[in-house]
Amino acid sequence: MKRQLQADLALLAVTVIWGSTFVITKNALAQVAPFTFLAVRFGLATLVLGAIFATRLVAAPRRELAAGGLVGAFLFAGYAFQTVGLQYTTAAKSGFITGLAVVIVPFAALLVLRQRPGWGAMAGVLLATAGLALLTLRGDLTLAYGDLITLGCAFAFALQIVFVGRFAPRSAAVNLTAAQLATVAVASTACALAVEQPTLRLSAEVWAAAAFLALAGTALALIVQSMAQRFTSSTHTALIFALEPVFALLFAVLLAGERLGERELLGCALMLAGMLVAELWRR
Repeated sequence: MKRQLQADLALLAVTVIWGSTFVITKNALAQVAPFTFLAVRFGLATLVLGAIFATRLVAAPRRELAAGGLVGAFLFAGYAFQTVGLQYTTAAKSGFITGLAVVIVPFAALLVLRQRPGWGAMAGVLLATAGLALLTLRGDLTLAYGDLITLGCAFAFALQIVFVGRFAPRSAAVNLTAAQLATVAVASTACALAVEQPTLRLSAEVWAAAAFLALAGTALALIVQSMAQRFTSSTHTALIFALEPVFALLFAVLLAGERLGERELLGCALMLAGMLVAELWRR
């Protein structure tokens, strides 16, 4: 099997895992507060990555760790909006709204990197916006509370992607990733202590969910992504990752029994089309 095909299959496996995280997180949130769950998830992920790359991280330049901390702030904001929003919206909707980050990235790059978005980004935004309206707007044309909160995570994740693009060429991937995970773990713990009553006396189901998300959905996924992208193109990677909302919908239907109406499904299709148009046209 060619290395590129192996890399694409590895990235597809990562995308499937990320698609499953929405329904897994939503089920866990029925038993645990959002920031407590994030603190456990990213705390475990940080410990795992720290144990694997301890020697390299001890010798990591401070500027790279500082850059990872800044990027981690946007990563924390993204997961905070997404996880809190999942309490009030469906896993399927959350997956598609989160996917809007792909379309927002070119415009975030304009603000941060002074890179002008192309016509593909413009077309993608129009399609994705129409799809978002069909998916989330209610009969009185207002946006549901959970959908509005989740929309914030798309902007935060877009900024995280842009800042990774800014710092990654000058930083080791392990240092940048570990600093991000540690930042999310610390920020989540601080928020849990401030607004929740955190406890480690969690059910076996919640611990299992947190462990799966920490090991497979965070630490392993990021390592596999870093390794796989050495042997495949950015275009392949972007197109494969655009399938994440589709897998989120699939798992929501199979595991949680969620259902979307015809209008909402049309909205999902338009949003997915917007993501693909933005990526393909840009490439």
